[in-house]
Amino acid sequence: MGYVSTTTDYVDLDGDYGTVEGVEVTCTKCGHSEESFGTDEPSLKRCAYLLRENCPRGESNYYDVNP
Repeated sequence: MGYVSTTTDYVDLDGDYGTVEGVEVTCTKCGHSEESFGTDEPSLKRCAYLLRENCPRGESNYYDVNP
């Protein structure tokens, strides 16, 4: 367990009523990524949480998510 850096890309995601702005955060250690609607801090934190919960390597890392 440790801190892992990430990259953040601003993307357009398909929402219920059309395209919505969102973020895609990618782990620099393994390349796994997660997406979230919105572009503010709570959206970035949600992506970090999802990276931790859905790590394909089964690791429990903490992710440094910066805009």
